[in-house]
Formats: sequence, C-alpha cells, structure tokens
Amino acid sequence: MASSGAGARGAADPPCIQALEELPWVERYRPKSQNDLAVQKKKIEEVETWLKTHIFQRQPKQGGSVLLLTGPPGCGKTATLQILARDLGLQVQEWTNPLSLDFTKEDLRNMFGHDSNFHTFPSQAQAALFQDFLLRANKYNKLQMLGESSENDKKLILIEDIPNQFYRDPGSLHEILRSFVRRSRCPLVFIISDNFSGDSNQRSLFPTEIVEELCICNISFKPIAPTNMMKVLNRIAAAEASMNRENYTLDRSSLELLCRGCSGDIRSAINSLQFSSTKGCSLEKEFWSKKKKSSTIKCDETGVSKVRKKSKCDTSEDQEIQAIGGKDASIYLFHALGKIIYCKREAVSEAECPQLPAHLSGHRRDTLLIQPEEIVEKSHMSGSMFNLYLHQNYVDFFSDIDDIVRASDYLSTADVLCSNWSARLVMESYSASVATRGVIHSNTSRAFAHQQGGMGFRPLHKPQWFLINKKYQENCIAAKSLFSSFCLPPECLQTELLPYLAMLANPMRNQAQIAFIQDVGRLPLKRHFGR
Repeated sequence: MASSGAGARGAADPPCIQALEELPWVERYRPKSQNDLAVQKKKIEEVETWLKTHIFQRQPKQGGSVLLLTGPPGCGKTATLQILARDLGLQVQEWTNPLSLDFTKEDLRNMFGHDSNFHTFPSQAQAALFQDFLLRANKYNKLQMLGESSENDKKLILIEDIPNQFYRDPGSLHEILRSFVRRSRCPLVFIISDNFSGDSNQRSLFPTEIVEELCICNISFKPIAPTNMMKVLNRIAAAEASMNRENYTLDRSSLELLCRGCSGDIRSAINSLQFSSTKGCSLEKEFWSKKKKSSTIKCDETGVSKVRKKSKCDTSEDQEIQAIGGKDASIYLFHALGKIIYCKREAVSEAECPQLPAHLSGHRRDTLLIQPEEIVEKSHMSGSMFNLYLHQNYVDFFSDIDDIVRASDYLSTADVLCSNWSARLVMESYSASVATRGVIHSNTSRAFAHQQGGMGFRPLHKPQWFLINKKYQENCIAAKSLFSSFCLPPECLQTELLPYLAMLANPMRNQAQIAFIQDVGRLPLKRHFGR
C-alpha cells in the first residue's frame, strides 16, 4: 500500500528536486528578475544607466571605468548587479581571494613524509595575483561552457572579496587602479558593505582624492524598506504554503515584527523566516503564539499617557525581536545624533515627579524617551568619535548662551576622560555618557515635553576636526622635509621655531620655506571655518 505525506513525496521526487529543497531559502528564492528585487527602482536605474554608458556607449580609445557599489549588508547590491548583467547579456568575471598557504616545504615533508618531493611552491602575494587577474580578465574572455552563447563579448569585472593586503596598504590598490584605468577596455565594479558608523571600508580604500582622480562613480544603496521586505517575505511564505510543506505559518503581524528585527537586511530576514517556520521548532512556535495572545492585552493600563504606552510597547517589542534570531538593531550616525540633540521627552505630572530641593529646582526635567548610552552603542562608533560629531552640531540646537557654556563644560570633561591613552578604551563609554547626557541636560529649551515643538529640520555636519587634522598631518610632513637641518620634531618646529622665524625680516632664502613660514607661523586675526 502506498504511503502518503511528505515522506512519500520526498521518496518520489527526483534528486534535483530534493537538492533544491535542501537549499537555504536565501538561495532557493534568489531574485530572478528586476521585479523580484527589493531594491529601490531608482538605484536599479542608476546602475543600469552606468553599465550601458560605460559598456555599450564606450569610445574606442576610452580608458577603463570604475563603479563603486556601497551600502549595508543585505541591501541587494550583488543581486542587482548580477540581474542587470544577465539582462544586458554581459559576462561577469569575479575575483575570489586565493587560499593563503602558510606551510613551507619542510612542513609539508613532515606531514607527508621525507620522500615527498616539492620542487616549486606558490608564494605570490595577493596583490600581485590580483594585478595579474585584472590583466588577464581585461585581455581574455572567460571560457565558454557547453550551451552558452558566444555572440556577445561584452563583460565587466566584479570585485567583492577584496584582498586583505589592501586594507593594510591602500596605496598599492591605488597604483593598480591607476594602471587599470589607463589600459583597460572593460569596466571594474567594486562592492563594499558598510557598517553603521562613519568609519567605513570605503573611506580607507577609496579616499576622496582617489575617487576624483580616477573618476570613480559611487552608487550608495540604502537598507531595504519594510514595505519591500514584506512583499518578499509574503511571496516566499505563499510559495512555501503552495507546496504543502508542513511548516509553521506566520501571520502578517509576526512578519512585520520580523522585518523590524532585521534592520533592512533582506538576507537576515529570509533566514529568520526560514528558522521561524521550520517544522518542529517549538521555541519559535511558542514565541509567536504568545505574541498573538499578548498583542490584545499589551499596554492597556489606565492613567498612563499614550506616549508612555507607545514607548513601553516599542521597548518590549525590540527586546522580543531578538528571540527569533533577529539582527542587532543599528542606527545610522546622523540618525543617532538627531535622537541625542532633539532629545524627545514625555510629560510627567507633578505627583509622579520627585520633588527636588529649592536650590536644585532648575535641574528638573521631564523623562527622556531614549537611553543615550544605547543610542551610542547602536551607532557602532567609538565614544570619542561620537563626541566629535556631537561637538560640531550641538550649538545650532541651543537658544541660550548660558546653556551652551554648560554643555561645553560637559564636552570638555568628556575630552579629559579620554585624554589618557592607557585607559582610553575603558573610559570611552563613560566619556560618551557624560557628553550626551550633559548636552541633553544643558539644553533648557528642550527640558520639558511641551517645549519641544516648532524646531523643524536642521542639517547636521561632519566635524571640522577631520579637515584640521588632515592639514596638521600635512604640515608636519612639510615641516620635517623643509627644515630637516634643525633636527627638531615637527611639533616643535611649528610651535617654537617657525613663529620665531616668521618675525625675522628675511629668515630663509628658500622660497618654499618662506611660503610655509607665512602659512604656519602667522595666525590671522580672523579665521572662520565654514560649517
């Protein structure tokens, strides 16, 4: 008698179907067309326009071109490029980092026996292999497999796995790219996943001067929008349900909660969906059933304001999101800054507010809706760096000069906490706490919930410290080379010797030295750095 159920279907399925069912959902439901992509249509159009311009409209003597796709992990960068390349009929030649073999000939002889004979051993550096790959990929087409069409020889080179050597020495990558742009006849595409802080791989590998020199185009992807992510998850859930798989089906509210926990990462969302829907996974089944029961009775306490209820619900949901393997919530840098500077509060009645002594009554504040330490942690940025951005932008949100003075005192204290290098790593979290809470508390114009309307949008800016520090480093190098005969450190040259030489009528005969002294040794009476 024939048996029924999943076991019988699995026994009758051919091997290819069984192999497909064993694939992770991320691979099984990989997008096959532009309509399947969860990426913004504008970003797809930007990449497609760039590919058409630099491949099909390329001039005969035009050099190579470089495209840089950046964005957080799981935002569809690689999938977008692969689908567009297939739609345009392009060959994609991708670089993969070779395995690093750290064994010597003697090590191999000890493992395999002294009779083994190893004549040669590959020990080329990754940078040399990478340069050789670019040369060959630019010169030769990829091998045509059986059944593939060889009519179109248009191609692009894809670099997603960047050799580690370039992170230690970005200059070697820049020299390779200069040579590539001069001699290449096909485009080169880099895909780099950023983190949520300002210190990204893009900044170290592709500084502004290299981007401008080589005319590198940068298309930045954003995290997947919740609406687009919901469409993908609903499509996958419907496909699984149509196959009569005995999985646990999630409702719409559960899918929305799952999307929130993945911070715009579509891969993480699909993996969490598969994990939560797995048959026999009692932990997730119990979790979602509890969510359904508690959703109707949550936050129904009387006598509490709506803002407080919403805040408590959001906090509890954020904590429960992690129970299904969700991705750690992260906040972009300027979003985190906005939360600190705007410092939203909830109104507290006189009865609920603790009474302060008369001499401390000026320090009374409504309850914050945020935890500053959590905001800094989710920005994935060091405390000292976050303080720099806060120091640059806080003044525009204050209306009283006395408040600015108090906030600057807190920022100075935060700087002192990080001044000792031996304890800096330990004290950075304390420093960020002092700076953020000090700025929030000092702003009396936003001390109470009823005062927080009407400010509107105000732009945030990059710290001027980066420009000043860059100029300082350049001056140190120039001072060391121009005044090497004085045998002084660059700091002493600029703070002690050059101001003295600037007061002399004709201190040097070298025009380069004179120009440098006039630039460094004399401070103008008025110098306003632009924001």
